[in-house]
Amino acid sequence: MTALESLRQETAARANFRCEYCLVREAVSFYRFHLEHIKSRKHGGMTASENLAYSCPECNAHKGSDVGTFTDDDERLVRFFNPRKDTWAEHFEIDDAGVYGITEIGKATEKILRFNDAERLIYRRKLMQLGLYP
Repeated sequence: MTALESLRQETAARANFRCEYCLVREAVSFYRFHLEHIKSRKHGGMTASENLAYSCPECNAHKGSDVGTFTDDDERLVRFFNPRKDTWAEHFEIDDAGVYGITEIGKATEKILRFNDAERLIYRRKLMQLGLYP
C-alpha cells in the first residue's frame, strides 16, 4: 500500500466513510469520495492527515481551493468549517434533508458548498426515507 493509499484509508475510517461536510455516506454514492485538502495546496496546505477531510465529490467540487467566503455584507471574510478543528453539530443542523449553518462558519460553508441545491435536497430526502441519512 502506498503512502497516499494509507492516508486515504486513515481519513475515510476517521470520517466513518461519510462526507465530513454534508454527512452523506460513501456507500450510498455512485462516486468514490475524495481526499479533500482543508487548507488547499494553493494556500500552502500539506497532504497530511491533519489537513485532509473525506469529502463527497459535490462538496469537494464546490469548495475547490477556497478556504472561506465573504459574509452577506461583504465586509468580513469567514473561514469554512474545518473537520479537524470544529464540531459539526456546533455549526450545522439538519431540517427536512436541508443542511443549514447555525454559525457564521456554518453559513459560509453552507453557501459555498451549496448543501441545499434542489438536487441535493431530493437525494438526501430519499436517503432519509430509506433510513440512510444522516
